[in-house]
Amino acid sequence: MVDKLEGDGGLNLTVETRNGIYCHTGDKQPTTLEGVVVRLADRIAYINHDIDDALRAGVLKKDDLPQFALQVLGQSHAERIHNMVLDVVEQSRGRGVITVSEHVQEATDELRDFLFDRVYIGSEAKRDEGKAERMVATLFAHYRRFPEQMPSLYQAVWRQEGLEIAVADYIAGMTDRFIIHQFEQMFIPQGWTL
Repeated sequence: MVDKLEGDGGLNLTVETRNGIYCHTGDKQPTTLEGVVVRLADRIAYINHDIDDALRAGVLKKDDLPQFALQVLGQSHAERIHNMVLDVVEQSRGRGVITVSEHVQEATDELRDFLFDRVYIGSEAKRDEGKAERMVATLFAHYRRFPEQMPSLYQAVWRQEGLEIAVADYIAGMTDRFIIHQFEQMFIPQGWTL
């Protein structure tokens, strides 16, 4: 995305910025303090937003959440974010490193593990995963057959990198709503009037 697609031909990013993007999740650690901040902010945001999304969707009830984590981090979305950010600030101040306390890290890990078990992997929402895979595969085949239907940016990628990479990049950049809309427009009959 940053090498070729963004900014009409790629962005001119520093090595440090690229490292921060690359290492914001996964096993590799960022090489800069700013990268560590981005990594922690990402984890704080996704854990708390995913809890709220799961509660709103009815995938979880508030009583399902692990009590130890809530006691340490807070009962509400705002409390958890406040306490997690405050802990990072307090633990990092004057130390030359960005870090969290052991008890906040344990509570955060407990919430993350809980979300993996109950939402990301073990939830009712996973029942549509096969449908989503078929939808993506169908759109991939369609755009391989009709690449001229992709926006001009991806046609440029097609000429430089090849058709399959261009189609994969186009689909990978779609939001959930947009991909469903595209699929419905192309493959679902709109109904007939007499």
